Amino acid sequence: MFYKVRKVQARPNHELLVSFMNGEEKIYHVAPLVQKWKSFEQLLSTSGLFECVKVDMGGYGISWNDDLDLSCNELYHNGVSVV
Repeated sequence: MFYKVRKVQARPNHELLVSFMNGEEKIYHVAPLVQKWKSFEQLLSTSGLFECVKVDMGGYGISWNDDLDLSCNELYHNGVSVV
């Protein structure tokens, strides 16, 4: 099952507010990705790149550029629910 993304918003401290098609909202912390994948360092070191996040066509993920993206299920399963 895919938890498609409806909207994404960059927030302070390298957090994303992600709204899903099912009505749920989650906060996703991007900074820990740097420890897993070196390519994500760009989001912390390149001024303005983090804020350029957008929803991919169809809502199956988000991306910043051709090299940096995250799937909708990664965001859903590893995000923290907003209450």
